[in-house]
Amino acid sequence: MKNDLNFVKLFFFGILFFLSSVAIAQGRRTGTPGQAFEVQLTPYKTTMKADGRDTALIDVKIIDNLGNIVKSANNIVTFTATGKGKIIRIENGDQQPVTKPENSQWQISVNHGECRVILQTTTERGAIKFEAKSDSLWTGSTDIEAVWPGIAHSVTNIDYKPQHVNGRILGADISFLPELEARGIKFSDNGIQKDPIQILKEHGFNYIRLRIFNDPAEAAGYSPGKGFCDLEHTKAMAKRIKAAGLKLLLDFHYSDTWADPGKQFKPKAWASEDFVSLRQSVHDFTLKVMSELKAQGTTPDMVQVGNEINHGMLWPEGNINNLDSLAQLIYAGINGVKEVSKHTPVMLHIALGGQNIESRFFLDAMTLRKVPFDVIGLSYYPKWHGTLNDLKNNMADLAQRYPQQVMVAEYTQLKTEVNDIAFTVPEGKGLGTFIWEPLNTWEQFFDWTGKTNQLINLYPEIAKKYQVN
Repeated sequence: MKNDLNFVKLFFFGILFFLSSVAIAQGRRTGTPGQAFEVQLTPYKTTMKADGRDTALIDVKIIDNLGNIVKSANNIVTFTATGKGKIIRIENGDQQPVTKPENSQWQISVNHGECRVILQTTTERGAIKFEAKSDSLWTGSTDIEAVWPGIAHSVTNIDYKPQHVNGRILGADISFLPELEARGIKFSDNGIQKDPIQILKEHGFNYIRLRIFNDPAEAAGYSPGKGFCDLEHTKAMAKRIKAAGLKLLLDFHYSDTWADPGKQFKPKAWASEDFVSLRQSVHDFTLKVMSELKAQGTTPDMVQVGNEINHGMLWPEGNINNLDSLAQLIYAGINGVKEVSKHTPVMLHIALGGQNIESRFFLDAMTLRKVPFDVIGLSYYPKWHGTLNDLKNNMADLAQRYPQQVMVAEYTQLKTEVNDIAFTVPEGKGLGTFIWEPLNTWEQFFDWTGKTNQLINLYPEIAKKYQVN
């Protein structure tokens, strides 16, 4: 899941500029609806205890190029697990167990287009790489971390009561906007050219999410030589957002480039720092960004300390295998936020929409270490994060189990259904949603010339139904 999640964002970015899929770019066939195209993996745990007993279920499906399961598929699929884990069981489409033949690979003919694989850890901590390959199909792969949870050490002696966020959120991450405008794209609605922020507002959105990188202009950064999504671009965007009367969620990646469960690279400027210096750098960078935004009258209304951090951040020190160190790094970022604006709520964002067991593992670990945060944010992409029922059940359980409010911090598909779930979490603890990059990505609201399409018209009704204002 981790590498795939990172890939999907890069995939979207490629679509923006080339109007072609990565499949074409790499010389692979683009597929036909109804024909087998890809081996899709949905892991229900990507963090496991390295105790030699813990298991994880992975759903395996043969899908077409539209993401639909091909029930007629009977492709031969070869499964491998390398690293600190092993395959112990496979069930084919009719849930009959498959036994590994002596001295050979785990390989089956998939029945009805799907099967299930169960992995088990060893007693060593580290990565497990799982792959499912079939001739002529896209390979499915996911990385799992086997961890030793250890004894929790608190980052503070204060018993924190999470801040309650008032109102409901219908938000959009539109961080690509300055890049699109730099390429000359003009946005319009019903033939009238407008600022896309205003268009979103007119369709019920009340919040904008912006990602920020440390030095994206670096050669290995997100935006080499141009620096999109750096502090200066963020300040300019924040002014537009506030001028339009919308609120701002700021998403710290703490990297020069994309940070997600598959990679959490330290910024180049911090690469050689020891842990004490690294922790201070997290605090100081957060403080600087928050201070400059506040100075221009655009203090964020909510802040993410890290992006999709269920496998940690700022590796290796902040890897999920180093829970105490991870908690300290998060706490350093939170302090940087609160020292500038003590009433700005902080979100911890994990990419685990339908993975309840792993969500609880991460949140329990942070709670035991007394990390003070206010909102639980989840990414939900069905391919990697399970069914709508998985999302619904996870959000309901987290709302009951923890004092924080919960929300979907990233999604794109199943727009109406995801919002219905996010706004109806039990006890009124569902804050809402942020759709990821609706200006230019998968199922976007605008065509390639900047004109709105029918998808944006779903949102006025959602806003009205759930009283978003």
